Amino acid sequence: MLAAQNIHPLTPIQPADDARRAAALLRSGALDVADGDQFRFLAGLAARVCGLPYAWIALAGADTVHLHAVTGLEPGVLPPELPREHSCSALAVQVGAWEIDDLRADGRTAFMPYTSGEPRLRMASSAPLVTQDGCTIGALTVADGKPGRLDSEHRTLLKGLAEQVMALINAHGRERALAAARAELADLTTTDAQTGLHNRRSLLSKLHFEVARTRRFRTPLTALMIGIDQFRDVNQRHGEAAGDMVLANIARVVKDSVRVIDVAGRHGGDELCVLLPSTPHEGALKLAENLRAKIAGLIHREAGRLTPVTVSIGVGAFNHMDVSDGDAMLEQAAQALRRAKANGRNRVES
Repeated sequence: MLAAQNIHPLTPIQPADDARRAAALLRSGALDVADGDQFRFLAGLAARVCGLPYAWIALAGADTVHLHAVTGLEPGVLPPELPREHSCSALAVQVGAWEIDDLRADGRTAFMPYTSGEPRLRMASSAPLVTQDGCTIGALTVADGKPGRLDSEHRTLLKGLAEQVMALINAHGRERALAAARAELADLTTTDAQTGLHNRRSLLSKLHFEVARTRRFRTPLTALMIGIDQFRDVNQRHGEAAGDMVLANIARVVKDSVRVIDVAGRHGGDELCVLLPSTPHEGALKLAENLRAKIAGLIHREAGRLTPVTVSIGVGAFNHMDVSDGDAMLEQAAQALRRAKANGRNRVES
């Protein structure tokens, strides 16, 4: 490989166009999928139909060309990434379809590493990969170790295969967008918007699952019912916005304090519920006291005023006897919560 000062860079792209193209490449998701089997098949097919030994898919980033689905060369002969000025495939983002019949005779490519060094390429032909909004994000390139040209039929075939590569990128993009939309819909149907915790329906669905599991494996299952003390007074004195802030702050503490396997949800109004799989009664009491203390130490600020807020917590436990279903366990926790409020608030009862 020759020294950097001997490399002849390609004509630079206008920065505004370059930024738009780089953004289009990221939106397409092509960098994440272009080494897949379907893309390797299309690159291999391009080499075969054009009667040439080498092919690859080049994706042009802001400063780097990423080579994917390389066909006909041993791994590592062409690096997976090249500076853009070292890659003839970058021509596609400037001029669209192109062909150089002798890379060593062209001043733009004669001193590029894979021309002057292994695999000593002599000719290359590319068809651009163009997004639906007209941005060229790369090229399907075929190459040979000796000079030559493609005839018009083979150039047409290469263009068609490049369009298939782009169609495949678009299909993967649609699948990714659909998966994201499904995830968002699932989140909307299971999450309480105000607290970010499970909503009541999702919480009760999780409860049904956890009860079935604890019955099968005879593991402990407990629940915390958390009620905000004098929450109505907070709303009346400071307004509903302050009440919403307090509820969200407390929910955040709960969410940050439980394990991945625990299920925290909004049971209704100012009451939160936490399901604790594989947690005995003593462990639930310890967590409840920890949560009570953390929440009592929170500082809620609304319009510059401090709003101290405490919670009362009731603990329920599944015992396979008198408390042998999810409803009975939640009712036990709710009764304990009522006792905690009746006994002075800011306390834990079971």
